[in-house]
This record gives sequence, structure tokens and C-alpha cells, in this order.
Amino acid sequence: MTTKVISWSQFLSNMNRLGPLVHIILFPGPRLKEQPRSGILLATVLEEKREQAELSPSSPDSQLTCLPGPCRAGLLMDPISLQLGTENLCGCLVRLLSKDPEWLSAKVKFFLPNMDLGSGDQSPDPTHRVIQQLNKLHTQGQSTWQEFIHCVCMELDVPLDLEVPLLSTWGHGDDFSRQLEVGEESQPDSQLHPGLKRPHQSCGSSPRSKQCKKQQQELAKRYLQLLRTSARQRYANRTPRPGQPLAFPQVYIPPILQWSRASAPFDTQEGAITGDPKAEDGSDVNIRDLFNTKANRGPRVTVLLGKAGMGKTTLAHRLCQKWADGQLDRFQALFLFEFRQLNVITDFLTLPQLLFDLYLRPEAGPEAVFQYLKENANGILLIFDGLDEVFHPCSSKETAGPEDPASALTLFSRLCRGTLLPGCWVMATSRPGKLPACLPTEAATVHMWGFDGRRVEEYVGRFFSNQPSQEAALAELRANRRLWSMCAVPALCRVACLCLYHLLPGSSPGQSAALLPTMTQNYVQMVLTLSPRGFLPAESLLGLGEVALRGLETGKVIFSAGDIPPPVMAFGAALGLMTSFCVCTGPGHQETGYAFTHLSLQEFFAALHLMASPEVDKDTLSQHVTLTSRWVQRTKARLGLLDHLPTFLAGLASCACRPFLSLLAQRDEAWVGTKQAAVVQALRKLATRRLTGPKLVELCHCVGETQVAELAGFTAQSLPHQMPFHNFLLTYADLAALTNILGHRDAPIHLDFEGCPLEPRCPEALAGCGQVENLSFKSRKCGDAFAEALSRSLPTMGSLKKLGLAGSKITAQGISHLVQALPLCPQLEEISFRDNQLKDWEVLNIVKVLPCLPRLQKLDLSLSNVSVSTLLSLTNVAVTCPTVRMLQVRKADLIFLLSPPTETATELHGDPDLRGNANQRKEAQRRSLALRLQTCQLGVHDVEVLIAQLREGPHLDEVDLSGNRLEDEGCQLMAEASAQLHIARKLDLSSNGLSLAGVCRVLRAVSTCRTLAELHVSLLHKTVVLKFAPEPEEQEVTQKRAAFPESLTFQMPSDPLLCAPRIRLTHCALQAQHLEHLCKALGGSCCLCHLDLSGNALGDKGATLLAQLLPGLGALQSLNLSENGLSLDAVFSLTQCFSTLPWLLHLDFSSESQRVILRGDGRDGDLLAAGSLPEFQAGAQFLGFGQRRISRSFCLRECQLEPHSLSRLCETLEKCPGPLEVKLSCKVLSDQSLETLLHHLPRLPELSLLQLTEMELSPKSPLLLADIFSLCPRVQKVDLRSLHHVTLHFRSSEEQEGGCCGRLTGCGLSREHVQPLCCLLSKCEDLSQLDLSANLLGDAGLRCLLECLPQVPISGSLEAPTRHPGEAVTKAW
Repeated sequence: MTTKVISWSQFLSNMNRLGPLVHIILFPGPRLKEQPRSGILLATVLEEKREQAELSPSSPDSQLTCLPGPCRAGLLMDPISLQLGTENLCGCLVRLLSKDPEWLSAKVKFFLPNMDLGSGDQSPDPTHRVIQQLNKLHTQGQSTWQEFIHCVCMELDVPLDLEVPLLSTWGHGDDFSRQLEVGEESQPDSQLHPGLKRPHQSCGSSPRSKQCKKQQQELAKRYLQLLRTSARQRYANRTPRPGQPLAFPQVYIPPILQWSRASAPFDTQEGAITGDPKAEDGSDVNIRDLFNTKANRGPRVTVLLGKAGMGKTTLAHRLCQKWADGQLDRFQALFLFEFRQLNVITDFLTLPQLLFDLYLRPEAGPEAVFQYLKENANGILLIFDGLDEVFHPCSSKETAGPEDPASALTLFSRLCRGTLLPGCWVMATSRPGKLPACLPTEAATVHMWGFDGRRVEEYVGRFFSNQPSQEAALAELRANRRLWSMCAVPALCRVACLCLYHLLPGSSPGQSAALLPTMTQNYVQMVLTLSPRGFLPAESLLGLGEVALRGLETGKVIFSAGDIPPPVMAFGAALGLMTSFCVCTGPGHQETGYAFTHLSLQEFFAALHLMASPEVDKDTLSQHVTLTSRWVQRTKARLGLLDHLPTFLAGLASCACRPFLSLLAQRDEAWVGTKQAAVVQALRKLATRRLTGPKLVELCHCVGETQVAELAGFTAQSLPHQMPFHNFLLTYADLAALTNILGHRDAPIHLDFEGCPLEPRCPEALAGCGQVENLSFKSRKCGDAFAEALSRSLPTMGSLKKLGLAGSKITAQGISHLVQALPLCPQLEEISFRDNQLKDWEVLNIVKVLPCLPRLQKLDLSLSNVSVSTLLSLTNVAVTCPTVRMLQVRKADLIFLLSPPTETATELHGDPDLRGNANQRKEAQRRSLALRLQTCQLGVHDVEVLIAQLREGPHLDEVDLSGNRLEDEGCQLMAEASAQLHIARKLDLSSNGLSLAGVCRVLRAVSTCRTLAELHVSLLHKTVVLKFAPEPEEQEVTQKRAAFPESLTFQMPSDPLLCAPRIRLTHCALQAQHLEHLCKALGGSCCLCHLDLSGNALGDKGATLLAQLLPGLGALQSLNLSENGLSLDAVFSLTQCFSTLPWLLHLDFSSESQRVILRGDGRDGDLLAAGSLPEFQAGAQFLGFGQRRISRSFCLRECQLEPHSLSRLCETLEKCPGPLEVKLSCKVLSDQSLETLLHHLPRLPELSLLQLTEMELSPKSPLLLADIFSLCPRVQKVDLRSLHHVTLHFRSSEEQEGGCCGRLTGCGLSREHVQPLCCLLSKCEDLSQLDLSANLLGDAGLRCLLECLPQVPISGSLEAPTRHPGEAVTKAW
């Protein structure tokens, strides 16, 4: 055995130069134990060398010998070799670190945080600067240097041939061997700083892993290049062959694309990707925007929606071709699948099978390639074309694992949801309709609208090679509006150009376009054009039709060779009506498939078969005339393949198609007419039904295709007055079909489009439609292009009265177009631009047209973003424009209400008799304006500007400035100006930050306002409202004065005012200390009528003080002190006001409800103010000729009436002028309290009535009341009922004495009460009537009463109870 001993570093660095060794001795020394990673690397190198030397592992000449531990001393280090290797290694390390000096500086700061690095690292030479930094790290010790080397290998991209020497030479220290010899097990990570990763944890740095990664990258690179090469070859071979005009098109014009969701790119103006129709073919600058979504996380899914023929499949192939040419450089790989081909696959697939077996298989290493695709998923684009053609729907909930085999649609769902290939880009194309539930809700939706006028002209220009043909074709299209509108669909534009290409030579102007009035006749003419000259292959055409219909009914759009007869296949291929391609039916299985060049072409041939085949009867034909809904919603349903079949059937029902069908069916035209009549009759039945929006549009298409004027008129008259279209896609062709039908209608109609994705040039289709009275659009999809198209149509719609364009994305550009068009629509009565986020400039531009719209009644600009300065400009417009009646601005609202003058409306009707009516013009000049500027952040300065505007304006009906920032000063300014602003109804200053001090300022400000009717201030509820009465000249009331003696209690003012104001200061936290300032401010008010101070905190102290201040406020009609925390003591203080306030007639106090009301006789006060004599109330007392005494009342409810309280009350009432009525109520009145009250009655000379109601009296109370006749001779009548209600009537001092009356009914009197009662009644001098009915006397009590009766001086009648309940005995004298 030959043994060669070499140094460790020399062995590792020079391994590639070593030849086949007889023996390689590997000592299991401490380096191998300490660093298993190095051992793995070394073993890998040895294994590769063994393979290179082609040595057999069993050969005795190639053995890898490991000697035991005692022989580890045999491993010798060669100093010379080590020194040379280290020098070379230093140079490599310096060169490596010079490439990333920022990383090195950061690491130096990390390992040397306390060292000043400012002066030593300023060398201009980068290499010298790196060397200086490395020296500083090396001088810190071996531990720091080892950790730094580990960081270099882990964090930087170190080549493999450099990483191994770095770790082996500098990654270990000599102390490791010593630690192992003493038995210390030192962990590698114990030497690392906190936060650093362990070197051996990164498996990617091993030679095997790096080599595998490099091999994976090489395989992936070859596969990606193969993908591009394959795509280039596929599209390079798609050149049209002779006789195949429907092959892959060479003319391509970018269609109109519009984002529908918030994931639209930031740099796409107004959400539309319009492309550049004038750009050269291949310079689609805006196709990239399809993948510039805002979403950086989660599934990146884009759904491209477009109706049939819009170019969805063409765009998908266009993207693939652009990627193959290197223009979509953000994607490394692009896969294009068609669901019509995926439907053929019945077996479940995995994602690698879908990508490699069905699309393109790698030449080698599919697992490595797929792993690369997973790691770089953000650069992978998968396009799925024809989502609406999915045969089997998928569920939104899936139980299988993401890697399990599944159907193609399930794989598509997993890709969309991110469970497969997370981070990849997915794009799907579909017709608008019921999208499958597997689509995530955050998917971006793009609408494809086809061509506008510019694109049609560009397409025609490229289709026709010479200039004369281009001009002739464009002239034909422009002369025929219907044909021009059909060219908005790219597929129909191509068909029309193909027909014109063959029809134009030899035809007069307009003749060619006349042969193409409908979509169906375009297809018919195309078939005639492609057919051999002078011969119509009827059998072959019917054969194609039979294949097409059978495929649609079974959901098949790809046919095998056995599905189509060979002659039919040859005919379809020769004319370019069918294409052939390779179809993968499963992994490793391929066959040839055939399909019509477009799904709409298959539907057309199916309709031909139904109309021309003798095997199809009228009933079967009518069953295919149906309408489908295309609601854009996410359900489990799928679109059918018969959507356009009814439209083609309707088109073939046209009389113009009868000769063609007769020739095709080889029957006479009468036979064909019978079938056509069946289709028309089926459509007539559908027109009588109540249809949804999508079906209604589909019906208009069908009816328009028939070209039957009678059917169009019947359909138009059957349409409802209000036609709502909600949440489904509408194109220019859809509105053109609707407008065509409306042209046959006499009555006006309302069109309401809400939430519908609308083609930007949709409104152009409404041009000249005079039947539309109300037109409303509400959709975020409407932008400036939509507004521009609408502005072109508005002047042509002469019957339009209401226009709504709400919730759109119109900017200043779109508004400028509309502003130019609106003055050309003088018949408009209502305009709404609500929820358009309009800015200042747009709003000001719109309001400029108000004088140009004489019939306008409402302009809604709500949900606009206007500044305060713009708001003041709007108020100036409202003041100066003679038709504005109201401007309402709230948080969201901005509304102008207008009332056109009568003479303006008359002039518009052309009535010459009333045009010069001066009275009407005067009425217009005296208009009243209402301003509601709520929550507009108006300040004091803004109010000053507003007041200046309003002083020059008309009379104001209402001014509402609530919710602003006026505070005390602004509120005072508005209150002061209210007298000059001629406000008729209300001034609202609520929620403006008014303080308690500001309340007094407002009171002083309105003190001289003669028209103020009410001021309501509530600081708690932030309410400040001023109400006004009409002006004196508007009131037209004759003021009359009446002569009253000076001794009259109420003195008339020398100059009666228009009205007596009502001041309500409720819940303002008023306290006693505020009353003096308050009354001083109120003292200047003109004839204050009502004062409401309820809900404050006056307390007893405030009530007492107020009683002293009230005389200075003049003659009030009412004073409300409720909810002020008043007790009975405060009420007693207020009772004294009866003698100090002549106007006070009634005082009402309720303890539980805290109701305290002081009021006069409102009716008398109003009559006196008006200057007329009031009617005298019954029982009123007179003092001399022409004088009367007004009765006063005192009411005390729900109180605890104790004896001392009653004593104080009576003492207070002694000085009260009369007549006086006292009403008391409490739950229980004790005998002592009743007795106290009755004993004070003689001291109340002005008392006329005493009522005790809703209280419980004791059985002794009848005896106490009976004694009142002797205690108080003025008592005229005592009425006690059921011990709950007592009424005492008193004679006045002037009234002559008369008989007394006593009624003690239902009091529970029994026999023992009779004698004491009669004893008390005997003291009464003249008892005219006594009623003791409803008591409990019984026979014994009645006998006792009769015995005692002689001592009772009764001069009238006696009524006593009998033994029978409800009966009484009456005795009269």
C-alpha cells in the first residue's frame, strides 16, 4: 500500500491537480470532527475525483483509508505550502470584499462598535481601504476573525473554490485541538456573536448543494429558451394561406381596455388602457399595464371580460407572441391554455403534468425545472383562454390537498387562490356572465370594449392595401350608421372588411353597405364571398351547420376526425371556416382536433341548419328562440354555448335572407317564409313578457336583426315606462340596438343605468333618440371619455328633461365637455352630478350654466370636494341668479333648487300675451332664497363675507349655518345682521361653539329686531335657532287703538309691535350668578312675550333672585322655570310675584315632574296687543264702569303638604290680589294639615276657589269640612266626593250674602257621624242644600238624621241615602 501524506490546505486547494491516487489517507482529526461540513465537502471532492478517474469502488487500488485516532499525529502541515496558499487567499478575499464595501463597513462597525473608524478608513484607494479594515478585524483576536470569516461565507456570494479554503484556513483556531484533548465539547455557535447564524446551518453552501443549484439553473435556462423558441416557431408559421382569409390575422389594432376594480395601475389615466391605434404593429405600449396591479401580495389574477368577437383570444396569443419576442421581459415563462382544449382531458392532472405534458416538456430534469419555476413564480404568467367555455364547473370549497391530481379547472382555481405556484401571475379571458366561484374576490377585472371610431378607421386602413380601396371602404362604413356601429366589434369589423373587399369593385357608392345591414347578413355575405363563383355548396354548408348545432347542444367546440364527414371537413378547411390543431387528451396522448375559427361562426352555422334543414320543424325552431341573462356575479353556474344562436336565428328571419335560405334549403320561398314567421312570432311573445335588463337588451338585438318594422314597433310600445339596467355589461352595440327599437316608440321613456360596466363611447349610440325623457348613469366605470361621448349626444336628445351622471370618475376634462353641451339643452329640468368627487374648478364651471338653463329646477352636486372659498362663490351665485330658490350644502349634499319664473316658462311655450307681464317680473324680483350651509367649516371671516353678499340679495326664507365654527363672535354678527337680511322664517346657528357668555351677546344683538318671533338656545343640545315673523308690509294688518281707562290693570304700549318674541334659554347651565347679566340683556328686548329658562341650575337662590328681577323684564305672557331643582321654598318666593307682577295670573308647580310655569292670560294679552276689547269671562268681577278684575290661580301638584308648609303658603297668598283660585294635590292629606288649611282660609279675603284633588282624606275630614261654614262665613259651597276630591267655593267681599250648600257624597258617613255632623251644621246660619247621598247611614242613621234635622237650619233640600244602593230620599222645604 502506497501512502502519501500532504498538508490539509494543500490537499483542499490542489485537489483538482492531483491524479488518481493509489491510496488517500484521511485522518479523523479534530478538524473533521469539529467541522462536519468540511468533511462532507472533502468526501464530495473525493467522490468526484473517483468518478473522473473511472475507478471502481471495489478496486484494491482505490481505497479511502481512515486511520485510527492515535495516528492523527501523522498529519503534518507544510509551512511553505501553507504560507503560499494564505497569500493567494488574502488577495482573493480583498478582491471579493472590494465589490461590496458597504457590507464590509457595516460588519466592521458590528464587530468593532467602540472603535473610531473615521480617520483610518479614508484612503482613496478602495483596495487599500479594504486591507485597512481587515487588519483592524484581525488585530482584535482569533475569535473575532473566525466569526468574520463565517459571515463572509454565509452572507456573500462566495465561489465554491474560495469558500472551502477560507473555512479550512481561517475558520478554525489551534485552540480547538487543545480543547478536544482535554475533553471539552465546544459547540461551534458558542464562539459566535449574538444574532449570527451557525455556519453549518446553511446547507446551501455545500459543494453538492451549490452544484445541484447550478445544474438546476442550467436546466431551467435551457427550458425557458425552449419555451421562447417554440412560441416563435408557432406564431411564425401562422401566415395566411391562399383561400384561408380567416386565418391568424396580420392586422392587429389594440382594443380598448378598461380596469373595473381598485387594482388598476397607478399610471393608467382614468382607468382606461386605450392603446395607440396609430402606433406600428408590435408597439403595444399599454399591454404591459395589464400586469401593473397595485396588489404586491396574494394571488395576482386578472380576468379579461369581453363579449364575443371583441378579440380576447387574439389578445391572449398576442401576449404570448410579444413574450416570445422578448417584449414582456418581466416574465421568464409564459404558458397559454385554452379551456376548449382542456375540456377534452378527462383524467386528473398535477401541475407539472399540465405544464410539461400538455404544453411543452423539458429536454431533461423536469423535477429541477419545476422546482425552479416554484422558486421564481413571480416571473411566471399562465393565461387561460375561454373561461366561459368550461364544461365542468368547480366548487369554491376543496377538500383535497394542493398537490393532489385534479381537473384542469381545479388546477386553475388553485393557481388563482395561491395554493399552487404561489406568487405567479394568472390571466383568464371570458365572456361577461356568471363567472365561476373559483375566482378570488380580489381578482382584477378588465373589460375589453373593442374598437372606437379611430380604431375602425385604422383597421380599415391596414386591411386594404391601396389608398382608393381604403377611402371607398371608409365612405361605405360612414354612410351606414348601423354598419359603422357593428364594426365596434373587431370580429365583425373584419368580416365587414372582408365583404367590402369583394363587393366594392364594380359597385356604386352605398350599394355594398346596403347588403350588410345586420350582423347576420354580414355572415351570409361572407359565406357567399368565400364560396366558388356562381355556386352555393348547399350540402356542405348544411353539413357544417349540423356539426355546429350538434356540438353546441352537447357543449363541444373541438371535434375529432370522426365527428365531421371528410367532404364537410375539406370544405370547411378550404374556405378557412375551420382550423386544425394538435390536442393533448392526456399525458403522452395527442390527436388532431378541429374547431370553427370562432365560436360565433359555429353559432351562425347552427342557426343556418335550424332555418334551412327540412328535418327541423317550426316547434323545434321556436324552442331555440330564447333569451339569456348575463349578470356579472360569482356563482357555480357556467355560460352556455347558445347565447348568440337566437340572434342569428332572428337575423335569418329577415326578408332579405329569404332568397339565400331558399337556395340553401332547395325549397321555395313560401316554405322559408313559414319558418321565418315562426321566429318572428316567438320574438313577439317574448316582447310581451316582463324581462330583466340583460334579456331586454338581447331582445332588442334580435328584433333589430329581423328588420321587421311591425315587430320593432310592437316591441317598442311594449317596453315599460321605467327601464332599469343594473349590474351587467353594456357595449356601444347594445345601446345602438336599444336606440333602434326606441325609434319606433311614441311615449317617453326613462333609462336608468346603475352599476353597469359601460363602454366609454356608449352614449354616442343615444344620439338623436327623442324618446328618452330621463337618463341616469351611476357607475364608477364612467370616466372622461364617457363624458365626452355623452356631451356629443345630449344636444340631439330634444325630449330629455332629467340627466343623471352619478358615482363616476369624471375629472375636469370630462366636465369641460359637459359644460359646453349643457347650454344646448334648454329643456333640462333636473341635473345630477352626485358622487363624482368634483373639485372646486369643476363645480364652479358647472354652476356657470345655471342662467343658460331656463327650465332647470334642481342641480345636484353632492359628494363633491369644495373649499370654503368655493362655497362662498356658490352662495354668490345663489344670490345673483334670479331662478335659484335654495342652496343646500351639508356634509355630503350640495344641491341647488330653482324655480323658473312664470314668464320664462310661458316664453318657452311661445305665448305672446304674457311675455311682457310686469307683475310676473316683479314677482320674480321679489323671490325668497333659502340658504342651508351646514357643517361647512365657516369661520367669522367667512360670515362677514356672507353677510355682505346677503345684504345685496333677495329676501331670505331661511338661513341655516349650523355645524360651523362661528363661535360667539360669528353668532353675534349673524344675529345683528338678521334685522337687515329680511329673513322670513328661520336663522339656525346651532352647533357653532356658542358659550354661555355668547348667549348674552346674542340676546343683546336681537333686542332691536322687530320681526323676531322666537329665540331658542340650548347649550346642552347645541341649539341656537332664531325664528321670525313676516314683515309689517307683508302682514297688512290694520292697527287699531282702543281707549281704556288708566286704572286698567294692563296698560297698552304706546307703539304696539309686530309680535312679542319668545325667548327659550333651555339647558344652558344657567345659575343664580348669571341672572343679573341675563336680565340686563333681556331688558332691552322689545316687548318680551315668553321666557323659558327650563333645564338650568337656578335652584332656590336663583328663583328668589329672579322674582326680584322679573319686574324689570316687562309684561311677559309666560315664564318657564321647570327642571331647575326648585323646592317649595322657591315656589313660595315666586308666589309673592302675584302682588308684584300684574301680568302674572297663573302659577303651576309640580314637585315630581319639576314643572314650574308662571303665565298670564295669553288670549287677553294678544287681544290687548291687537287693540280690541276682550270678552269678559264668566264670574269676572268689576270695579266701576268699564273695569274688571282678572282671576288668578295657584296650582300645587304632587307635593308633600305638611302643616307648616300650608301655613307658609297661606301667609304668602294673603297679599295676593284676587279673585284667587288655589288648587292643591298630593297623595295623602292628614287631618292636621287639613285643619291647618281650613283655619287659614278666613285670612284669604281674595280666595274664590279651593280645590283639593287626587289625594286621600281621612274619615274625619267631612266633619272638619262641615265646620268651615262657621269658621269662614264666605264659604258658599263645600263639595266632598269619595274622600278624594274637595272643592270649596267662596263669595267675594262685594257679593251679597246667600244660602250655603254642602255636598258630602260617598264619604263613608255612618250612623255615629250623623249627630256630630248635624251639630256642626247647626252653626251655619243659612244652609240651603245638603247632600249626603252615597254614604253608609243605613236605616238607623237615617232615623238619627231625621231626629237631628230640626236643629239644622236647612232652607232648601236634603238628599239622604236609602237602604238600596244608588237610591236616595229627597226632602224639600
